[in-house]
Amino acid sequence: MDKNSGQNKKIVKKVNKVQMHIIYLFIGLLVFIIGVMARYAWVQIVRGDEMLSRLESQVQESSVLHVPRGTIYDAEMKELAISTMVSSLYIDPNHVEDPEQTARDVAPLIGLTEKDILDDIAQGGGFVWVKRQMEPEETKALKNLMKEKPEYVACLGFIQESKRYYPNDMLAANVIGFVGTDDKGLDGIEQQFDGMIKGEEQTSSIFTDALARPIMDSVFLKNSPVDANCKNIQLTINAQYQFIIEKALDKAMMDHGAESVTAIVMNPKNGDILAMASRPSYDPNNFHKYDPNVWKNRAVSDIYEPGSTFKSIVAAAGFQEKLVSPTDIFVDPGTIEVSGRTIQNWSGDSFGTVTFLDVVKNSINTGFAQLGLELGGERLMNYARKFGFGERTGIELPGEESGILFNPKDMVASDVATSSIGQSIAVTPLQMITAMSAIANDGVLLKPHIVKAIYNADGTVYQQMEREEVRRCIDSDVDKTLKSVLEQVVSTGGGSKASIEGYHIAGKTGTAQKIDMVNGGYLPGHYIASFCGFGPVEDPQFTVLVIINDPAGGEYYGGQVAAPIAHDIFLQLFRYANVKPINGNQSLLDDIKGTEAKN
Repeated sequence: MDKNSGQNKKIVKKVNKVQMHIIYLFIGLLVFIIGVMARYAWVQIVRGDEMLSRLESQVQESSVLHVPRGTIYDAEMKELAISTMVSSLYIDPNHVEDPEQTARDVAPLIGLTEKDILDDIAQGGGFVWVKRQMEPEETKALKNLMKEKPEYVACLGFIQESKRYYPNDMLAANVIGFVGTDDKGLDGIEQQFDGMIKGEEQTSSIFTDALARPIMDSVFLKNSPVDANCKNIQLTINAQYQFIIEKALDKAMMDHGAESVTAIVMNPKNGDILAMASRPSYDPNNFHKYDPNVWKNRAVSDIYEPGSTFKSIVAAAGFQEKLVSPTDIFVDPGTIEVSGRTIQNWSGDSFGTVTFLDVVKNSINTGFAQLGLELGGERLMNYARKFGFGERTGIELPGEESGILFNPKDMVASDVATSSIGQSIAVTPLQMITAMSAIANDGVLLKPHIVKAIYNADGTVYQQMEREEVRRCIDSDVDKTLKSVLEQVVSTGGGSKASIEGYHIAGKTGTAQKIDMVNGGYLPGHYIASFCGFGPVEDPQFTVLVIINDPAGGEYYGGQVAAPIAHDIFLQLFRYANVKPINGNQSLLDDIKGTEAKN
C-alpha cells in the first residue's frame, strides 16, 4: 500500500511538472506573440510612413511625368504646335555583354555613332540615357532588334516622353518659340505660357533593382499619360497672313542683302496681331542647329531709332496743340543750327517755301525740327508717351523692351530738334505699329494682343482676350486731318512706292542711321529703312510695318526699299481678305477740303 502510494505521488509530481512547463511555454509564446504584435504595430503604425519612405528611397527613382503639351492654334484654329508621346532609349551598362557589338547594332538605327554608344556604356551604373524623344521609326527598328537578339532586352529599355512638333516648320517660329528636351518652353508663346500649356506637373516612380536598373513593367506602368489639365492657346496670328509677310521678307533679304528684316501686321480696330515675323529665322523642330541670335523675336526685343516714321507722332502733337495745320506755310532753309548741332534735310537741299503738308510729304527735317522746338521737350515727350512709346505694351510675349525716351527736364534744344525727326530716341517695332494703329483707330491707342483665347483641355473657354483701350491720344477731328495728310505721303509723297491703285493707304517712311553700340554715335553708311502705314484709309483693316536693317546695294531710304515691300504685303492682304477697291482715286484730303469749302 505504501509502495503504491509512493508511486502515485511520483506520477502526480511529474504530471504537475509537465503542466507547469506547458504553462511556462504558453506564457512564453504569449509574450513572444505580444512582442511581435507590438513591434509590428510600432513599425506599421508609429513608424510606418518613415519606413515606407526609406523603402521607396531604396527601390524607387522619381521623375517628372511627361504628358502631351497643349496645342497652339492660329486664329482659324490651324495647328501651329502639337505634341505626341514618343519613346526615349536608355541603356543598362551593367548588363551589356558585348559593348562593341551593341554599339555596332544600335548606333545606325538611331542616327548616332558607335563612339556615342560606347561612351554611354562606359559611364557604368544601371541607367544611362542614349537618345531622348526618338522618332517612331527609330523605336520600331530597335524593338525589332530586341526581338532578333533577346540579349538586348536585359540592357535596353524605353521610357515614354512628350515630344513637340511644329507642322509648319519656320512659320511664325519667332512668335511660337520652342520646347527643350525636358518639355520646358524656352522662347516665345511656349515660354510665356509654359505652365498652362504643360499643365499641372506630376511625378512618376520607377521601381529599380539592387543595381539601380529600372524594372520594365514599372516603367511602362508609371509613365503612361494622365490628364494634366493642359491648356490650348489660340493666337490672333492668321497663318495665311503670316505666310504672306514671311515670303515678302524672304524676298526683301534676297533683293537687299539686309542684315535682318522685320514685319508686323495689326488689326487697328482691336489691337490683334495678325502676323509677326523676322528674318533670319529658324525651324523650331531643330532649333539647336541655329545660331541663338536668330531665336529672338525682333519685333518686341529690338530697339531702333525710328527716323521719319516718328514724324507722324510729331505732326499729331502739332495738330492737337493747334500749332500747325496742313496749309500753314514753312520756309525751308535746307539746314538749321540748334544748340551747336546742324539739322539738315535727307537730300541736303532746300525745299524753299512750302506748306506743312509738303513738309510731311517730303519728310523735311528742318520743318519738323521747327515744329518740335515750338512744342518743347515736355509736350513732345508727353505725346510720345501718349502714343505708347517709352513703356512696354504688355503683349503676351517674353523679352519685350520698353524703348528709350528723354526725361524732358534733361533735354536741351538739340535733343528736342533731333527727337522731332526720330533720332536720339529708341522704339520697338511693336510700339511703332501700335502707335500708327492708334492713328488708324480714330486716335485711340489699343493694347496689342497676340493671344486670342485660352481653352481648357475639354474645349471650354478658360480666358478670352478682349479689345482693350489704353487711352485717347488725339481728338477725332484732329485724327481725321492727320490721316488725310499721311494718305498724301503715300499717294503723292515719299511713300508712293507703297501705293496701290484703287486703294487709299496712309503711312510714313523712315530712314535712320544705325547706332554704333560699341563706340557710341552712328555707323557711317549703315541705315535702318522702314515704312509704317494702314489701309484702306476709309475703313482701316490692316496696319503694316516693314523694317529693313542695313540694306546693301546702295539704296537705303525707307521710300526706296521698305515701301515696295509694304506695297506687296498690302496688295496680298487686300486680295486674301477680299477688300474691294474704291471707284476713282479722290483722296481723303480732297474730301476734307470740299467739306471746309461748304462750311
